[in-house]
Amino acid sequence: MIVRVGVVGFRGYSGAELVAILSRHPKVEPWLLEHRSDAGEKPRPKGSKSPPTIPCTAEAVRAEKLALVFLATPPEVSMELAPAMLGAKAKVVDLSGAFRLKTAENYAAWYKEQHTQAELLARAAYGLPEFYREEIKRADLVANPGCYPTAASLAIRPLVESGAADRAAGIICDAKSGVSGAGRKPSLKTSFCEVTENFSAYSILGHRHVPEVLMNCGLEESELSFVAHLLPLDRGILETVYCRLRSGWDEAALTRAYDERYAGEPFVRLYEPGHVPDLRAVRHTNFCDIGLKVDAGSGRAVVVAAIDNLVKGAAGQAVQNMNLLLGYPETEGLL
Repeated sequence: MIVRVGVVGFRGYSGAELVAILSRHPKVEPWLLEHRSDAGEKPRPKGSKSPPTIPCTAEAVRAEKLALVFLATPPEVSMELAPAMLGAKAKVVDLSGAFRLKTAENYAAWYKEQHTQAELLARAAYGLPEFYREEIKRADLVANPGCYPTAASLAIRPLVESGAADRAAGIICDAKSGVSGAGRKPSLKTSFCEVTENFSAYSILGHRHVPEVLMNCGLEESELSFVAHLLPLDRGILETVYCRLRSGWDEAALTRAYDERYAGEPFVRLYEPGHVPDLRAVRHTNFCDIGLKVDAGSGRAVVVAAIDNLVKGAAGQAVQNMNLLLGYPETEGLL
């Protein structure tokens, strides 16, 4: 039986990617939910068979029997819409940062805005399947992770979980993203003339995605230095993690820790020791590719993780979460 699912925010980069993936999914039918009163008609080629469009209301969701709704919307819009969608008995996968953090105080500290649906924070499962698969299956509200924290958490958590990293020496995450990570809304800093032939750091030590990494990896803020950079590319995230290993750890032992942590994970690909991924390897895929290298003399370790920020970092991971919520094979529509 084909199940109907709705997409709010289908005009944005993540929303459009989501509709494209869902349109190829063998078990769901995407419906477009229009929440903007000033949107106007979306241009379509002649003969196009676009998904049906309905108003983004609880009544419409209930009437059309949508099993799940994706919110590819800004946090404040997600806070407004999530209660109505849940009230219509639809499961919700939110692609914004609205429900990723566990307290309203933490949200206000990092997002510089007040949270208007604080009671939903404890209800939301954090949607990184490699770490929280069972919680996601039981949830009706899933907070899809940020793109930076997806790659960073998958790269860093085995270092901490295994006890390999010398946390007192600190962990550095040097993160780089394509411009689509900033969303479709025009701004000076993401315009063509500002980005092309350029490379820049931003939100130094204060990026709003940092608390997700801390939460997933069990780190204190003082133990992690995270700096985001803007690449003159349309998509892709590459993160290079630096740390020192504790006594007794070498490249072989660290490789075993990653192999054991991600054994059987369908969307994490590990490289042979000494080899690392690049962006081309993950473009338009839902994979996170990870490689590492250790300097035996100094005990320095470097871990490199690469994802497509619009797929594993957003829409693809959202579909991965949908598959878990609706009882489908986790890889359905993604491989």
